[in-house]
Amino acid sequence: MSDKNYPWHQAYWQHLAAYVKQQRIPQALLINGVAGLGKQQLAEQFAQYLICTDKQEQTYCGHCASCKLFVAGTHPDYILLQPEEPGKAIGVDLIRQLIAKLVLKPQYSAYRVVLITPAEQMNINSTNAFLKCLEEPPERTVFLLLTERMQALPATIRSRCQKLLIQPPDIEKSRLWLQEQGVGEQQQLLLRLAQGAPLMALSYVQENVLAQRNSRFDEWQKISLAKACPVQIAEKWHKLPANQLIQWLISWTEDMIKCHFQADKSLLLNQDVEQPLRGLAKRLDLNRLFDFYSLLLKDTYRINRQLNKQILFEELLITWSQASIDK
Repeated sequence: MSDKNYPWHQAYWQHLAAYVKQQRIPQALLINGVAGLGKQQLAEQFAQYLICTDKQEQTYCGHCASCKLFVAGTHPDYILLQPEEPGKAIGVDLIRQLIAKLVLKPQYSAYRVVLITPAEQMNINSTNAFLKCLEEPPERTVFLLLTERMQALPATIRSRCQKLLIQPPDIEKSRLWLQEQGVGEQQQLLLRLAQGAPLMALSYVQENVLAQRNSRFDEWQKISLAKACPVQIAEKWHKLPANQLIQWLISWTEDMIKCHFQADKSLLLNQDVEQPLRGLAKRLDLNRLFDFYSLLLKDTYRINRQLNKQILFEELLITWSQASIDK
């Protein structure tokens, strides 16, 4: 395993290397976990290990022709399949092109590896077409599927894959790693917001996400206090990263529900805005808040399918303006 890999990958790498040592390499491996845990780097290292023609003890050699081609991104037996644009579906045409390639035998003596990410972006037609690959697997071919939402994949796909769940590392190990990357402040808050994923927490620092989140929270709070127009805020919000906004709204709403039932601060995700959340919780109509929460959960699925995100945010924020204050 490369020294450049993340420390929390060590146990998972041992598991993957054991597949090779025991000659029990799965035909298809589904690697699942939240964003920011380095799933793709782990999968790429495993792909290189499988493709390497001069394997060392639990790692690839880095010197053979296969390793050099892999690093250069030109190995004919390594296929990376992903949406043509971020957020778009992996369409059936891409799967058909893959199937056409798989008709041919691997060009080198080791394995051929197909990495599909994010696997849940395959639509109904493409999953049906891909299912044929799993039912009639080509020789010496391994499929690596990466996902953040395993349940979004059809059961027919999940049942034909072995599964590897990548979990967030221990909080203290994550904080130590963030310190090593130069993150000196708010490590615990960053990790909570990133669902414990160190790489996501680091990206929040690099992209100044905390300041953006705080601005959105202020706007959200003003709407509930009738100090801002939901339609005007929706016009601003629809240009921002929609999935992240929805997740922030969900976490604030969940914390407000906890506050309504007098939950301890330690149970809140957004502990840095505890007092505003408790203030809002005292003013809300609980039934309306649950209606708003249900709409949020529905929008986690609608957000990538609905073309007009401004209308979606208008509906959300108008509902919030009506639900958050007990009138």
